[in-house]
Amino acid sequence: MARALIEEIVSWQWELLFRIMLACILGLVIGLERRNRNKLAGVRTHAIVAFGAALIVVVSKYGFTDVPNYDASRIASQIVSGIGFLGAGIIIVRNNSSVSGLTTAAGLWATAGVGMSIGAGQYFLSISSALLMICLQIIMHKVGFLSNEPYVCKVKMTLKGSMDQVGLVKELARKEKIDITMIKLNKLGDETVKMEMDLLFPAKSNKMKFIEELADKDYIVSISA
Repeated sequence: MARALIEEIVSWQWELLFRIMLACILGLVIGLERRNRNKLAGVRTHAIVAFGAALIVVVSKYGFTDVPNYDASRIASQIVSGIGFLGAGIIIVRNNSSVSGLTTAAGLWATAGVGMSIGAGQYFLSISSALLMICLQIIMHKVGFLSNEPYVCKVKMTLKGSMDQVGLVKELARKEKIDITMIKLNKLGDETVKMEMDLLFPAKSNKMKFIEELADKDYIVSISA
């Protein structure tokens, strides 16, 4: 009788360990897709997030069975808000007010959900969700109208001649349907003007082509972006 009980307990512990290992593997697979796109959070981060989420759910759900009227959702619910702090560390706001890392942060949050569902024993749901998330990431990067988004770029240049040359640069930007969100001018002398701009490029705009077009102008001494 005692031996059968011990075997049952050991078998159940292996089941819980399998859930945690499976969550780690799914997180690793999701992280591989992110790493292949040179994102900030890659294989290790996603694997650990899924592993940790599954472990916390297992502990939350099965670690307090000796406590009467225990609410297992109380600890698990903290994962959702806790992952938000981790995701916030990935989001970067650059000096030109452009934001990057939102998709990666959202992916970490969703990976935590995959780990939580594994910890709760929802195998079909968690595996299907992980595969669906990977497919969504691939599709949204491959399909043009989904992957192309407007983006901000800071351009610095030195112009020779009068301030009239600034108008020519602005006209070129308007011609390419590029919005100038910020402009800063500094007259270095009678013959030189230093110009800084924050440009909002349309979704399908080729930044390098525009920079090369500006560099070909005789009145532009130097340009960087």
